[in-house]
Order: sequence, then structure tokens, then C-alpha cells
Amino acid sequence: MPQKLTNYYQVMIIKHLSEHKKIWFCFALSWTILIAFLCLVKDSDLPSIGIKVSGLDKVVHFGFHFIFILLWAIYFFASRKALTIKLIATLVFCSFIFGVSIELLQGIYTTTRQADVFDVLSNTFGALVAGSIASKILKKQSN
Repeated sequence: MPQKLTNYYQVMIIKHLSEHKKIWFCFALSWTILIAFLCLVKDSDLPSIGIKVSGLDKVVHFGFHFIFILLWAIYFFASRKALTIKLIATLVFCSFIFGVSIELLQGIYTTTRQADVFDVLSNTFGALVAGSIASKILKKQSN
């Protein structure tokens, strides 16, 4: 695709995202609250989907933090019209701190949940994968 056309599409995407930055903020904040709620509510209060797969919990943790990073990255991109490696690294760090905090809260304040280091690892891996994807998109965009 010619460079002029590529730049046009980039400008249009940025313009479209910036027009909806409040919506992206609401999505990102709602997702963050949903993660906290789902991780801190009693297991028995959650609806059962009837699927018993070993390791499904870790996939869910991966997905939680993968989407967490993507939503916050889109919000910051929309509000600042730029996304930097430093900002992506900060988001991954925030995801890590958030995940550790949730696990500590599970261990201290809940009776039906327990802190699990493997949940933290799954959270971190999901955040790192999403951060890597965001940085690759950023790198490709700057070329």
C-alpha cells in the first residue's frame, strides 16, 4: 500500500479513537472492576458453566490481563494520540501490581479463595503478550 494511503488510514484511525476516548476509558475501567469482582467474589456465587478443564483458571487469568492491557493501551492511545514503549511497560507493570494485589486480597480477606502464585504468573504472561503485541503494532506504525 502506498505510504500516503497508509498515513491517511492511520490519521483516520487516530481521529476515530480520539472521538471515543471516554467510551474506551469506561471499557477499561469496567474491565478492571470486573476482574476485581470476579476474583474476589465467592466461587459459589459465580454461575457454573459446567466445564471442568484442568488449567482453565489460568487461561482465564491470562485473558483477564491480556484484555486489561489492550483496553488501557487503546484508551491511552486515543487520549494522547500516541503510545510509547514506556507507557506500554508502565501498563504491564500496573497489571502485575493489580494482579498481585488481587491475589493478596484473596488470601487475606476471602474464605473461599486463596492466593496462588501461578495465577500471578498467568496474569503476568497475559499482560506481557498483550504488551508485546501493542509494541509490535507501535513499531510497525512508526516505520
